[in-house]
Amino acid sequence: MLQQALTHRSHSSLHNERLEFLGDSILNCVVAAILYERYNAIDEGDLSRLRANLVKQQSLFEIAQKLELSQFLRLGEGELKSGGFRRPSILADTLEALLGAVFLDAGFDAAARTIRAFYIPILDSVDPRTLGKDAKTLLQEFLQSKKISLPLYNVVATHGAAHSQEFEIECLVPKLGIQVYGRGGSRRAGEQAAAKLALEVAETAMQRAPAAARKSKPRAAQLKLAGIATVQNDPPAETKLANK
Repeated sequence: MLQQALTHRSHSSLHNERLEFLGDSILNCVVAAILYERYNAIDEGDLSRLRANLVKQQSLFEIAQKLELSQFLRLGEGELKSGGFRRPSILADTLEALLGAVFLDAGFDAAARTIRAFYIPILDSVDPRTLGKDAKTLLQEFLQSKKISLPLYNVVATHGAAHSQEFEIECLVPKLGIQVYGRGGSRRAGEQAAAKLALEVAETAMQRAPAAARKSKPRAAQLKLAGIATVQNDPPAETKLANK
C-alpha cells in the first residue's frame, strides 16, 4: 500500500489516484475539525478561508518537501526526465495518497494524528486573521480599521510583447499621500504587488507618526522607500489657502 501511495500513474497501472481521492477527503475533514476546535471565535466564512489555504496545493507541497517525498516517488521515465519529482502537483497528490493509505492501514484516528502532526506546528506560527488573505484584502481591511478611504488602482503602463505582457499598476491612498507601483503578468497580479507595497508603507507611516500628530494636520514631508514608494503628507495650511 505504501508503494502504491508513492506511485504516479506514469509508472504503472497500480497508481495512487484512488488513494489520493480518499486522502483528500480525510485531510479536509481533519483540518476542519482542528480549526473548529482551535478557533472558537472565528465564523464559518473565515474557517473556510483558513481550511482552503491549509489544504491547497502549495501548502501540501511544502509539507511534502519537509518529508523529502521526492526521494521516494515512483515515476515513469518521461516524468523523471521532465523533473516530475519536483512538481508541486505530483508531490501534493502523493501526500494525500499517503494519508489515504494510512487511513486504510490503521484507521481514521491514525490518519488524524498524522495530519495533526503536520498542521499544528504550522498553525502555531501563523495569524488566523490574515492567513489566506491576499494583499488587496489586507490593505482594504487595514484602511477601513483606520477609517481611511479605499485605495485607487490605475494601469500606468504595459511592458513586453502581447503574449507576455507585464502590467505596471499604480496604487494610491490619497489621505495618507501614498503612491506606489507594482508589476505583474496580469492586471490582478500587478494590483496585488502594488497593494502589498502600499500596505507596508501605510503600516510604517502609521507606526512612525506620533499619536498627537495623527489628531492634527501633519507637516509637509516626503518618505521615499527604495525609490519606488513615496509617502507625502498634507501641505501646510497656507499652501492650501493659496491653492484655493
